[in-house]
Amino acid sequence: MTRTRKPLTRTELAPLTRAALGPGRILTGVERLRGGTKKGVYRLTLDDDSTAIAYVWSADEDYWDQPDPDPRDVFSHGTGLGLFTAAHDRLAAAGVRTPRLIYADATHTHLTADAAVVEDMTGGSLEDALARDPREAPRLMDRMADLLATLHAHTGPRFGKVAVVDNGGSSHGVSCEQRITDGALRCVAEAARREPRAAAVRRELEDTIHALAAAVRPRDRHTLIHAELGPDHVLLTPDGQPALIDIEGLMYFDVEHEHVFLELRFGPHYDALRVPGLDEARIHLYRLSMHLGLVSGPLTLIEGDFPHPERMREIAEHNLQQALSLLKNAV
Repeated sequence: MTRTRKPLTRTELAPLTRAALGPGRILTGVERLRGGTKKGVYRLTLDDDSTAIAYVWSADEDYWDQPDPDPRDVFSHGTGLGLFTAAHDRLAAAGVRTPRLIYADATHTHLTADAAVVEDMTGGSLEDALARDPREAPRLMDRMADLLATLHAHTGPRFGKVAVVDNGGSSHGVSCEQRITDGALRCVAEAARREPRAAAVRRELEDTIHALAAAVRPRDRHTLIHAELGPDHVLLTPDGQPALIDIEGLMYFDVEHEHVFLELRFGPHYDALRVPGLDEARIHLYRLSMHLGLVSGPLTLIEGDFPHPERMREIAEHNLQQALSLLKNAV
């Protein structure tokens, strides 16, 4: 049975707005922004025409319908107020721009869900800016490269979600490459259940994953990374400085994991973000794993009531073709 999901109303969000921004403030408009699959993102417009953003974490806002995630699993469902506030604080300490946290509420006093209110970044997304004015791309990408250099200069004592490691905890697994390998094998199994072309080459994919993993040499450096960083996860300040959003997945991990995603999502703009010294063995393993995850994940999501299934099918199809191409080249 399909769940009926209704965006939150101005009446429902008004108490949270007053708690965050002051008892005298009047909420005059609410818009649920498109794009979020794990939390609700709402633009709040106030009586003086100023705006703020509300994040809401609840089952009704999460299209993945996942069980309660285990935060010690570095790749578990990255959602929740605790992960968000830990990531926000870590980025602030690292000097990496992200929307300023105005108010966080885990008590459900003002809304029947965990919620936070952050500043509204009014410069739009980096993705839109790159498409709108290609002449500005070099300047914007130089700023993005500077942000990444600051982010990736920070390390942690162990791999895992920031919320776990910064509190002295540890994650399941013995290494980054082992977690990637295990995840890739699970993605193959999930994709094979949903896509006949993946099922037809399941054994070859599994053998290739094991071969690529065997080529990776041990390493103990764990870099602070966003983990799903594309230009749609970067907003711009009014003066064009980049700021990271969708930060709940912030983790200490291999920097190669970040770079295979950056290369996919930034496309021709990725050249500005390249850095020397990456481990090519990790790049090969992580690239195949990423494509497999972007097959199984979207195909799983559209089994529910996600409202934009065609886009998810396009993502799954593109990444299936990429995975099959990598498989062919590895043979």
